[in-house]
Amino acid sequence: MSHFAVVDLGYGDAGKGTVVDWLCANESVSAVIRFNGGAQAGHNVVTPDGRHHTFSQFGSGTFQGVPTHLSRFMIVDPLALAAEAQALGNPYELLTVDPDALLATPWHRAANRRRETLRGQDRHGSCGLGVGEAAAFSLVPGSEPPRVADALAPGRLRARLRALRDHLTDELGPLDGPCIDDFVDMMRDFASVVSISDRLPTRDGPCVFEGAQGVLLDEWRGFHPYTTWSTTTFDNVLELTGDIVRIGVVRTYTTRHGPGPFVTEDLTLSYEEPHNGTGPWQGSFRIGHFDAVAHRYAIEVCGGVDALAVTHCDISVPAHCDAYQGMKRIVPGPFRDLEYQERLTRELEACRPVLTPGPPPIGQLLGAPVLVESHGPRTNEKKRP
Repeated sequence: MSHFAVVDLGYGDAGKGTVVDWLCANESVSAVIRFNGGAQAGHNVVTPDGRHHTFSQFGSGTFQGVPTHLSRFMIVDPLALAAEAQALGNPYELLTVDPDALLATPWHRAANRRRETLRGQDRHGSCGLGVGEAAAFSLVPGSEPPRVADALAPGRLRARLRALRDHLTDELGPLDGPCIDDFVDMMRDFASVVSISDRLPTRDGPCVFEGAQGVLLDEWRGFHPYTTWSTTTFDNVLELTGDIVRIGVVRTYTTRHGPGPFVTEDLTLSYEEPHNGTGPWQGSFRIGHFDAVAHRYAIEVCGGVDALAVTHCDISVPAHCDAYQGMKRIVPGPFRDLEYQERLTRELEACRPVLTPGPPPIGQLLGAPVLVESHGPRTNEKKRP
């Protein structure tokens, strides 16, 4: 039994949500499993009749009635989850959450925004939701970060929240946040409606593993420091299960949010982006030509892909990039070597693209078959080539 794993081969926003929705509509899928990131995900799905939702923590198969499991690699924001559930009609019966998943709290969020503000013009780029702060605190020696299981143990949760708040305020000064007892009460409500279980639904049938962000933002393989505190490759999936069909998602043109290297950026390009724009924390939404060099690097550090999902095929693009001036390949460095990734960032910031006129022959450029093409945002606007 093979499972599908869906990752973005770029900087995010390539259309993972619409691909997951299509898979759930066209395959026998027992569950969608989220395997990285947290509430900063923004996966847009539009039904054939025009219903739209930007999925954040619920899986993008929810409109198809497919259950969601938030794995231990997720960073769960219970307040954002409650708001999303309300927008979807409170489908808590479709949701299970691993007890070992980290919690993102209001103190993480406040610290995230304070830290980015202090960087001034040197911001790294962030959604401002505290996901990276939750991951960072879990790595502090001796820390006991709050986890989903703590919702069932109010005393332990209260102690962990107090330690977290004190650690962050000692470092950054007073932070906005609710009364700890109020947050504990919120978590009690969370535990009353969410099924907390470490049982993976992979034994029930084929699953779709839904990634967040993009490989070029990966915590170890992305272009440091403009990265996420999350493993965006297939690595987490392979820790959860071994038999997967690896699907890489790309657009017919390349985009990124916020600061960081973007070799093929072209300020003269302008496409309608109803679900993307400039945000106070993410920064500006940037557009460029299809970047085969960067996407090939993403495929290489992912260990390869079995198939591609290509979105925005309805857009007429004037050119694509198959090489940079003086560079045909981005060479991966040693795993977890952030100094190498930072040098790579500086190198890429100096690169210039070599453009080829015409739309990109994506399967040929990336050396993988195209499984599905998306010619619009709705489920029924996807087709096999």
